Amino acid sequence: MAQKELMPGQKRFTVPAVIADLAILGWFVFSLFPIVWMVMLALKTPSEQTTTYFKFAPTLDNFVTVLTERGTLLTSVNFPAAILSSTINCLGAVVISLLVGIPAAYAAGRWRFRGSDSLMFNLLSFRFAPELMVIVPLFVIYNTIGLFDTSLGMVWVLQLVTMPLVVWILRSYFEDLPEDLEQAALLDGYTRRRAFTMVALPLVRPGIAASALLAFIFAWNNYMFPLILTNSGSVTVAITKFLGGGGQAYYNLTAAAGVVGALPPLILALTIQRYLVQGLSFGAVKG
Repeated sequence: MAQKELMPGQKRFTVPAVIADLAILGWFVFSLFPIVWMVMLALKTPSEQTTTYFKFAPTLDNFVTVLTERGTLLTSVNFPAAILSSTINCLGAVVISLLVGIPAAYAAGRWRFRGSDSLMFNLLSFRFAPELMVIVPLFVIYNTIGLFDTSLGMVWVLQLVTMPLVVWILRSYFEDLPEDLEQAALLDGYTRRRAFTMVALPLVRPGIAASALLAFIFAWNNYMFPLILTNSGSVTVAITKFLGGGGQAYYNLTAAAGVVGALPPLILALTIQRYLVQGLSFGAVKG
């Protein structure tokens, strides 16, 4: 008997399809469970922090402790100040990466020469190189020239993380952009610089938004550079201070600090969600 034709949007229920859906659902639950557990732990009291029960009396006291003087007295780290410092440093690194990385990506996407692919690969390899390879020389240099524990020093070192990512992602956007658009602008009397700013740049705005967000997240999650090159620390270093010491652990405070520390990238991602979806679906994944 011939199978009934499906309407648009309808799905035929077969055993392989159901198994695939259950597998995806299981993976989804497995992926999100650590986040759910962290939020639950952040709402537990000190006496409940080591329990595995889902039933408990929720409290916001942990968030109050983390964000007030109580947390500073407990860990000697001012967590709100660490969040502000990380935000400034990461935004500074992203801005510098975009100012330098966009023209560099345009040049890399438009002008091919012998060894250009090797040059781009070497640039990207800086991003994947282990940070331990350079942390000792950087520590010595920063102490010598006075950049240790300064915002300028952190912005400078974080842009080493974000710049290769921005250039590599945006290059694929400019490669996919038809060159005829800029040639038409040049025939209309535009200069090369004006064709870049008035024609090419507006068309890659989704890519700029996506690369900026990914660069911000990479800089925000960096742990090694703030740990070694600053005393005041960043949000990633400050979170670890709530783990306690000397036999005393504050898992609930650590979870609360982790939830608060995850909010800035999340808010930024939701703010530019429209451009982010366009950017990741257009060309960023190609890079």
